[in-house]
Amino acid sequence: MRKAEDYEKGMDYIMPKYESNVRGGFDEFLHIMDDGILMGSASASFEDGSYYENSGVRCAVRVYERYSAMGSNRVSLNITLIGNGDDLFVSAITAGGSQAMFFKINRIGENSFLQKAIDIIEDYKRR
Repeated sequence: MRKAEDYEKGMDYIMPKYESNVRGGFDEFLHIMDDGILMGSASASFEDGSYYENSGVRCAVRVYERYSAMGSNRVSLNITLIGNGDDLFVSAITAGGSQAMFFKINRIGENSFLQKAIDIIEDYKRR
């Protein structure tokens, strides 16, 4: 399992992403994610979302944004939650934390935002 800090250790750069299978209630988990992300940073905001359901499979997409003081820029976090009963799959992807025009530098904000999502997901799995 990769964590956000792995990207700071010189690993080949891949867009900061974390995915995990989770067991639990779809609505409960989504509510915990929403609250955790929005309360985890004074500048975090909910930008938009989407919901789809078909034949018992549910999918919710959330896009959050926050200001990264360390990076002096705005960073986005996309959460996709797919559920079938209490079998859940969550994908968290961050973007936008670079200050360079042609390559990624200063990924501190992306990694920090992703780590917040990872912490929420892992806390939920341990409960």
